[in-house]
Parts: sequence; structure tokens; C-alpha cells
Amino acid sequence: MLEDKLLIWKLKCGNRDALCLLYEKYKDTLRTIAGSMLRDSHAAEDVLHDVFVAFAEKAGQFRIRTNLKGYLITCLVNRVRDEFRRKHPQMIELDKAGQIGSDADCPESRIRAKELSRVLTDALAAIPFEQREVIVLHLNGGLKFREIAKVQQASISTVHGRYRYGLKKLRTILNGELEK
Repeated sequence: MLEDKLLIWKLKCGNRDALCLLYEKYKDTLRTIAGSMLRDSHAAEDVLHDVFVAFAEKAGQFRIRTNLKGYLITCLVNRVRDEFRRKHPQMIELDKAGQIGSDADCPESRIRAKELSRVLTDALAAIPFEQREVIVLHLNGGLKFREIAKVQQASISTVHGRYRYGLKKLRTILNGELEK
């Protein structure tokens, strides 16, 4: 957090390298979250860039009250929601995501990993958006439930419930899928 404050201070003073360092530090986490929620790697990249452009434009008036990672994730989630509202006013369609890669060297392992990734992605897309958002922010984004509650503007117990019910639905979907 001290490093983030220093980089923001440098950014306020006009140091462009500071923005690059912040981008490099947080881009993978933010891209993973956006990709998991949007299931479209190009849209995820666009949202990620929008967040950093807006951040750079407001750097002169920015003050860290919590942690920068949480702030950027909140901005990203809000942009993702705007994207959904713009493209799918009633329906959330998640059929364009890139697949999660595998470090495995053998082709059989990559095929299994790709199939498992497809099954997980499809299962995640089948649960309600609020539940998916909590699961992605907690597991991929590393946010605590308290932070997610702020992002979703909901109580902590509501966020806990969304997480619990989302995992339960995922288990049900995955157990049905894996038994086929």
C-alpha cells in the first residue's frame, strides 16, 4: 500500500512511468476478473483500459482511503456492470470468453484442462449475475466479503448468502455435468 501511495504521488507529479508500473502490477488480476465476468477477452481488455484511462485522468484528485487494488476492482466491476446494461438490458449473455490456459506440456492434459475450463465457464455463466460476481471477486479478485459488500452496495450477510448459494448452484450444475 505504501508503494501504491508513492506511485500515485509520482503520477500526480507527472511521472508516466508510475502509471505503467501500476498498470503492470494490477492488470492481470483486473483482466482475470473482467474476463470471468464478461467472458469476452476483447471486452475485458477494453474495460481494463477504460479503468486505467479514467484513473489516470483523475490522478490529480485521487486519494487512497483504502487499498488501491480494491479501488481499481470496484471501478472495474462498475464498468463491467455498465457494459452489461448497455449490451444486454435484460439478459446477461456470457458466451465469448477465452478459455483458461494450462501449464501442462502433454496434449492430453491440455485437452482435459480445456474441457474442464469450458465446463466451469459454462457452469459459472448459468448462475445469477450477483452470485457470479461475488464468487469471481472473492476467488479471482481476492476481495474480502466486506469489500464485496461495498462494491455491490449490499450487506455482508447478503454477500455471504450470494456466495454460498452460488457455490451450491455451481456444485449442482457441475455434479450433473460430470455425471453425463
